[in-house]
Amino acid sequence: MSQETYELKAEARERVGKGSARELRRNGLIPAVIYGDKQAPIAIALNTNEVTKRIHAGGFMTTVATIEVDGKKFKVLPKDYQLDPVRDFTMHVDFLRVSGNTQVTVEIPVHFINEEKSPGIKVGGVLNIVRHEVEVHCPADAIPEFFNVDLNGKKIGDSIHISEVTLPKGVTTVIDRDFTIATIIAPAGGIDEAAEGGAEA
Repeated sequence: MSQETYELKAEARERVGKGSARELRRNGLIPAVIYGDKQAPIAIALNTNEVTKRIHAGGFMTTVATIEVDGKKFKVLPKDYQLDPVRDFTMHVDFLRVSGNTQVTVEIPVHFINEEKSPGIKVGGVLNIVRHEVEVHCPADAIPEFFNVDLNGKKIGDSIHISEVTLPKGVTTVIDRDFTIATIIAPAGGIDEAAEGGAEA
């Protein structure tokens, strides 16, 4: 399951548009919108520092949050955010309303374990990561934090496919085939044969 949920306080925005958005940002607030679940969208304003802190903490796009707007609480999942290309501060956030049975599409990071148990890496092979993240469909209240990919026993020339990763119940990949997550390739300078002999032994 993804990291702990958190709560943000927001105020409803009466005015929308570029002028009011600029005014909000000057006052330390970020314009945002809550949409989905067959209800009308709600325009809101959030504290810039709070949101930026959450984005930089990691897992922002895969953690369900609660936003309180004028005393009313909404369970949401961030779907998109815009950063200022020059100053790197948050410009806008889109939140999707979620309930227990909401299915969402999210990108889950991939972690590689047991590199030290891979004969291919021991002889100087390089882990070539094809996908740093895997896009999946899953319930909003059961988003995986990451997927572990085990490199134990992997040799040069081996490929690791999604079928080797155990997906939690209710989680399916968006791509409907056994795609490659990573390969172990020979180093540019070739393999040290003495090291390879040692690894084989």
